[in-house]
Amino acid sequence: MNSKKLSLKISHSKILRYKNNYKMKRIKLFDPISGIEEEKAVIKTLRSNFWASGAGTGNVLQFEAKFNKYVESKHCVAVNNGTAALHLALSLADIKNKEVILPSMSFVSTAHAVLYNGGIPVIADIDPQSLCIDTNSIKKLITKRTKVILPVHFAGMSANLDEISSICKEHRLLLIEDAAHAAGSTYKNKRIGSHGNAVCFSFHPVKNLAMPTGGAITLNGKKTDSSYEKLKIRRWCGISNRIGALYDVNELGWNFYMNEFSAAIGLVQLKKLDKLNKIRKSIAKKYFQQINLEEKMPYDENCSYHFYWIKVKNRNNFMKMMSNNNIETGIHYKPIHKMKLYDSRIKLPNSEYAGEHIVSLPTSPNLTDSDVSKIIHYVNTFD
Repeated sequence: MNSKKLSLKISHSKILRYKNNYKMKRIKLFDPISGIEEEKAVIKTLRSNFWASGAGTGNVLQFEAKFNKYVESKHCVAVNNGTAALHLALSLADIKNKEVILPSMSFVSTAHAVLYNGGIPVIADIDPQSLCIDTNSIKKLITKRTKVILPVHFAGMSANLDEISSICKEHRLLLIEDAAHAAGSTYKNKRIGSHGNAVCFSFHPVKNLAMPTGGAITLNGKKTDSSYEKLKIRRWCGISNRIGALYDVNELGWNFYMNEFSAAIGLVQLKKLDKLNKIRKSIAKKYFQQINLEEKMPYDENCSYHFYWIKVKNRNNFMKMMSNNNIETGIHYKPIHKMKLYDSRIKLPNSEYAGEHIVSLPTSPNLTDSDVSKIIHYVNTFD
């Protein structure tokens, strides 16, 4: 075999290998971003031998200060997950035997947190365009027992906070936001986290700001100092008045404090958040412009795009087709009012339709241009 034929054979082999590798690469629905900075932060914390403190010192204190500055809230309290954030925030509202209005399209923790505090979840329908809570549905559900409105910023898209705030003011209700998807999102030129009485974040490894485990509550308004102190006490088993090894407990609390490793990683992730969210937005913009479906997530520069949703017919077949082509998709979510625990006879048509047709697409900053093109291609070829 002459050298020219050998060269052609090798080149052809490389092309085949590249095609096979491309075909075999699995595109993840969620894919946390981490690098050498996160590794250094973890190693530094490990070597410090100071790994956790319920008092919220060290890295945790630094993270609270920086995240508070980032969202421009009055106070910030770090906790160990988003569910804990909701649980603690609602504990401030004294909702025992009171009603909390929330959307059906959310992770079940939104409703669970109400039950944890002895409250009554009242489940509202969603706006079919944003998939956030529908304000007309809220108005119909308000009773004398209503205490809190709990909107969810779905997939990073902000709820209609102006109208919800107006409803809260009219009926003297508290506004507590579930911003588990919305780190870095904005509403009317203000970051999510700076609007409601309390705003709850999740920093789960799949979230835009990722930690091994973590969450936070931001507080806003003029009279928040006492709430801030209560949250710090309640996140650490009710411990207060600590002097050296001595302390007192005046009320019930929980083991909800953030550890030092999560805070160390969070400090690095926070520096990258806007840059990474910008990449997510560019991916979402391509989906919006190039996916040939009528029912898809709107494009909005204010959204952080935790994921991008579409609505499809024959969802099982669609997801199977995507998986066969090594593209992970998801379902966010089965409506809460359709879960057995919350099963009710209420009809929420927009939530039910979304729950039957919604599919989540990846928006990870790890995606290459080829990955995004591949996802769009297979979405558009499904019949």
